[in-house]
Amino acid sequence: MIRSDVLKTLIPLISDQLLVTNIGLPSQEMHLLDDQPSNFYMLGTMGLASSIGLGLALAQEKKVIALDGDGSVLMNFGTLPTIANNVASNFILLIIDNGSYGSTGDQPTYSGMKTSLSDVARACGCDHVVECQAEDAFDTVKSALDGDQMTIIVCKCESGNIKVPVIDMDPVVIKDRFMKVVQS
Repeated sequence: MIRSDVLKTLIPLISDQLLVTNIGLPSQEMHLLDDQPSNFYMLGTMGLASSIGLGLALAQEKKVIALDGDGSVLMNFGTLPTIANNVASNFILLIIDNGSYGSTGDQPTYSGMKTSLSDVARACGCDHVVECQAEDAFDTVKSALDGDQMTIIVCKCESGNIKVPVIDMDPVVIKDRFMKVVQS
């Protein structure tokens, strides 16, 4: 399974959740597969979906899922100790780890080599870290949504992309419709 396959299986679970999506193909895939006002698409901030998702979770009580990639987490390693030291029981960080920088041509990341993002998250002090295979993503995310604790999920999948159009929605529109959902 590639990232888009994982996302397709998760749509029934995450469709109405507050979802902050990583820059590039993850945002474009979610926009194509299940555009919702509750999706906040990152359009120019590599590595910040997890940070923005954590801030949103700390600021209000609804569940928040930050959909991030291994490449983005590797670009913003400071996010993992920040998450560990600012616990929000309503926050789920879902790292789709395909071992590559998918949005820029599938160049390999270190998580596809020797670096384990699960081990790094635990070393940073994150208490509830779960690693799963793509086939187990639905059950793993469902358990996290049903639970009452901050959860870091590292979902291992194959590298690969589907063809997706660029998100042509104005960033202000993305923000405004998302904020209406947050405030409802």
